[in-house]
Amino acid sequence: MDGIDFSSIPEGENIKWVDLVRAINATTNDKKIYLSASPQCVIPDYYLGEAIETGLFDYIWVEYFYYNPCEYLEGNSANLLESWNKWTSNIVLPNNTVFLGIPASSDATGSGYIEPEVLTSEILPELKKASNYGGIMLYNR
Repeated sequence: MDGIDFSSIPEGENIKWVDLVRAINATTNDKKIYLSASPQCVIPDYYLGEAIETGLFDYIWVEYFYYNPCEYLEGNSANLLESWNKWTSNIVLPNNTVFLGIPASSDATGSGYIEPEVLTSEILPELKKASNYGGIMLYNR
């Protein structure tokens, strides 16, 4: 195993993610264990916000789906871009790379799907302005 992803699950318990992330980071010794977080797009994320603030995550896969107020709504990217700008400006530590997490298809999550043409012409040009932009994460289940 070379990495662990921490997911923000609204139905889950509020586990002490900060303690767990710090413990994993402290025990890696010679072998790098990559840590990633998959928070909801609302900032701060209720479950992972404090852990993300530690700066110990290598990758942040922000989820813009599941009926969040910051996801893309057909024809309107304002909420998504506003949230993205908050995420990328709040995560300024050099080892944190931020990814846009979106559904891979219109039926993958029920909401948040962005047509490829809109993604490439409207959304990506804005996202790429952030110095910590890492790419796109596609959710398909």
